[in-house]
Order: sequence, then C-alpha cells, then structure tokens
Amino acid sequence: MSGHRVVVTGLGPVTSVGVGAKRFHVGQSEGRSGVRTISRFDPAGLPVRIAAEVDLPPELELSRRDTRATDRCTQLASVAATLALQDSGLDLEAEDRSRIGVAIGSGAGGTETTEHNLRASFERADGHKGLSARFIPSSMVNSAAAWVTIQYGLTGPSSAAVTACASGADSLVAAHQMIATGEADVVLAGGTEAPLASRMVGGFAKMRALSTRNDEPERASRPFSADRDGFVLGEGAAVLVLESAEHAAARGAVPLAEFRGYGRSSDAYHVTAPRPDGTGAARAVTAALRSARLDAADVGYVNAHGTGTTFNDAAEAQAIRLALGDAAARVPVSATKSLTGHTLGASGAIEAVASVQALIHNLVPPTANLDEPDAELGLNVVGAHGLETGVDAVLSNSFAFGGHNVVLAFTRG
Repeated sequence: MSGHRVVVTGLGPVTSVGVGAKRFHVGQSEGRSGVRTISRFDPAGLPVRIAAEVDLPPELELSRRDTRATDRCTQLASVAATLALQDSGLDLEAEDRSRIGVAIGSGAGGTETTEHNLRASFERADGHKGLSARFIPSSMVNSAAAWVTIQYGLTGPSSAAVTACASGADSLVAAHQMIATGEADVVLAGGTEAPLASRMVGGFAKMRALSTRNDEPERASRPFSADRDGFVLGEGAAVLVLESAEHAAARGAVPLAEFRGYGRSSDAYHVTAPRPDGTGAARAVTAALRSARLDAADVGYVNAHGTGTTFNDAAEAQAIRLALGDAAARVPVSATKSLTGHTLGASGAIEAVASVQALIHNLVPPTANLDEPDAELGLNVVGAHGLETGVDAVLSNSFAFGGHNVVLAFTRG
C-alpha cells in the first residue's frame, strides 16, 4: 500500500468468550464457547432459543444515564473503545484530537431500540405517542461511531460502514485509508452489533440460517463440520487503535502488528447466498495479498469467515483454494465464530483482534465442535485445541450478505 504504514497498537474486544484483550485470548485458547440459551428476552415459542451473549463486568458498564440514552449496540462499542485506548497506552491529553478519527460500523445498529419502540407504537391507539424521544438517535447505525467521538472529544474524520457482516472489516479499511493518506494519525476502528432481539432472531430463523441445536448450545456453532446446520447469532464489539508507524514511534509505542493491506470485491450474485464457485471472494483474497505485497506462501494463518452454513463454508473453501493455490492445503484455517457466534457487523473487527493475537502469541485459535471435518472442503482446518505455530502473516476474511467481500492482511509489527 502507498502512503503511511499502518500499525495496530491497541485491542478492545467485547465478546461472549471474554471482554478485554487478555480475557478474549484466554477464552479462545481454552476453546470456551460463549453460546447459551438466550436470557436477554424470553425466547419461548421461537424455533431458535440460543445465542452468544456478552457479560459485561460491572466496572465497565455505562452509567444509568448513558445506558438510557443509547442502544446496547452503542454501549458495547463504547466499552470496546475504552478498552482499546487503555491497551494502546495512548494519552489523549497529549494528542491533537483533530488528528484522531473514528470508524465503527454495524450491520443493523440499534436493533433492541427499534423493536421496543415499534412494539410500543403498535400497541397504542395513539401510536406515535408510544415512541421514545431517543428512538431515532439511539437506533441510527452511525450512533456508535458518533458516541465514541463525543465520549473522547475526537474531532478527526469519522465514519460507519454498513455492509452487513463485513461492516467491521470495512470500517478497518476506512481507517487504514484515513491513516495511509495522511487524513488522520490515529483511528479507533472496528464494529459493533447487538442483534439479540426477538424479531431479529426470528427473522434469521425464518431464513433457516440458524442452527437449531437448542439442547446443546455450546456445540451448536460448527463451521466446516460435515454436520453443520447453520450459524449462531452473537452480540459483541471490537475496536482496534490504528496509528501511522511514524506516530506510534514518536510516542514510543511498540506495535502489536502491522495492518499491511486489504482486498475488497463484490459477488454480484445474490442478496443472501454467496457465489458458489468462490470467485468473488477469491478476488478479495488476491487483492489483499497484492496490496500487502505478500505471496500465498507467506500466509501462516487464515481466520475464516466460517459461519457454519452449508453454502457459505463451501464457497469460502473454494475461494481460499482458488486464491492460495497449492498453499491452501497446508495453511492453517480456523473459524472463531465457533466460539463467539456470528456477531454480524462486529465479526470482522473481532476476528481482526483474533488475527493480531495469533501473530502475538504464535497460536492459531481453535475451531470448536470440529468432530467430523467436511473432507470435501479441502482445507487444513485447525480443530478444538488450536495450533502452536510461528505465524508471520494472517488473512482475515469477511464475506457478507449482499456479496460484500473484505479481506484484511496483518503481519508482525
């Protein structure tokens, strides 16, 4: 990539397997599933009653006033941003905040707020009087990005990508561009999603996209398994602190990794189904390698989109084989959605954190519940115990409804 080099200096994951970089790494390393029976609402009567919920430590929860003013989607992003800043050691008091940007995407924004307000409106004869004055600002997809700028007084560029399950990854791309072009020195970038509202779960269930293993929640998310039967919805967020290499060096920060490049493409095929031959996703992988100046042989790990649906896993496997060629048979691949569930617009950012941690710890995270790998996929999928191995370059895949494909490339800092 031309322009300024972009490095990662802080990680702020907020997930069902761990909140904060250390707890998230430990949770993944131990193969700890975050999937359980839904408790955020009563799922009785729904065909799917399981999801991956986040337990926020009390000390990280927002104040009562801020909680009332925001949707959970924004609350998770706020916590993620706070954790990322703490992890980075960035002293905002010493920074020019007009040179700090924010890029936090979401697939749906304030889902709980929207459902609550519409229900209240439809239940009343004078419908509109059932709406909260906070309905619109709390449900906006850009609410999380806006909130973080206000929370920390960051007046640099801000944006919120909305490309379904690729939103978090797309926001990291936006942040990379801000820094590479010199528009910002630092960007808080990532994704957030809080989709655990009854109509959202019901809608995905109606599409037959979700696993129905209600009696064994921890074993329901089974990417790349021969007996996979759909994904498991999850909530969560992740924010990464990205900086120009020059800015990080000037303040004495040691990069966790370098964000070397990215690739994007469109399937131009179907609004929900991936292009079966994998060519659209393969173009994004190839573009990521090209922008990062990497060869297929350099890749030490692929963090797969890996949802656990029959068609998505097959199309992604085909894309990896097309793009990596002979290297595809040896490169370790894992699907961390097997633990976190599918966090939709947050997933690309959460998996970027997992990818950076693979570089830091030389540990490829596990793919849970891989009892019988689907041999027809032709990939080297890492199972339940993870893999200790030297990793110098990682690709992180995000392939979304609508055919939006985003692949991120990270290398050692």
